[in-house]
Amino acid sequence: MSLHGFAYFVKRPRTADDLMRPHLLEQEQEYEVVKTITLPAIDYENFITDMLADRAFLEENSDLCSKDIPLLCLLITRRGGENGVLVVPIGAHVDKAAAISKQ
Repeated sequence: MSLHGFAYFVKRPRTADDLMRPHLLEQEQEYEVVKTITLPAIDYENFITDMLADRAFLEENSDLCSKDIPLLCLLITRRGGENGVLVVPIGAHVDKAAAISKQ
């Protein structure tokens, strides 16, 4: 999987379903993954069903990220999973996020 590319980022999504909006290719933003965080399945499910909650793992890594182009973001994945979420955090919460497939 490439650690950079283009994806459709959503501002302050509530759940991972919010990331699945139809969009134009022109709306995608360039990103670069600065760190991958792999969560146990239960923690990943909790994260993608309540993305507005404060998360310690986001706060610990938010200084690595930037909203400049390319967006410097975290890749949050589930252990053994095929999909993930690109996240640009502000402090302990998600500011922007995008769905991504590791295929």
